[in-house]
Amino acid sequence: MTEQKVISFHYTVKNTKGEVLDSSQGQDPMTVLTGTQQIIPGLENALVKMAEGESQNLDIKAAEAYGARSENLIQEVARTELPEELSIGQMFTVSTDESGEPSHVVTVTAFDDSTVTLDANHPLAGQDLTFDVSVESMRAATPSEIEHKHVHHS
Repeated sequence: MTEQKVISFHYTVKNTKGEVLDSSQGQDPMTVLTGTQQIIPGLENALVKMAEGESQNLDIKAAEAYGARSENLIQEVARTELPEELSIGQMFTVSTDESGEPSHVVTVTAFDDSTVTLDANHPLAGQDLTFDVSVESMRAATPSEIEHKHVHHS
């Protein structure tokens, strides 16, 4: 395995229409520990090849971002299973196993008096994305950070 790094970076992400979807501008940079799936694979793969102070414009294909949309992740449930007040685009965290622990975010895509259609695809699944990134700092991860799988801030 390659050396794990702690990378702090600023980013702006856009869709193929050039619409800004998210940005860290005006905020603290995002800081990640590589190798822990904290960010999409295509972005991490590009960042680890960059140098501190470097800026790049990155085109990330859907497969290396949030993956392809899957029709298997869309399902209908009984209207009685969800809160009375619903709206299209509303998001819920639901459990998909016997533990009852929240495990998936779903989006309401349609509903009527008897059923609700829920989509468990990530909202950006199936989309190619463009990132403008600038690496603010980069260093080797400490053994403790690697063991705990997160960045330790000093």
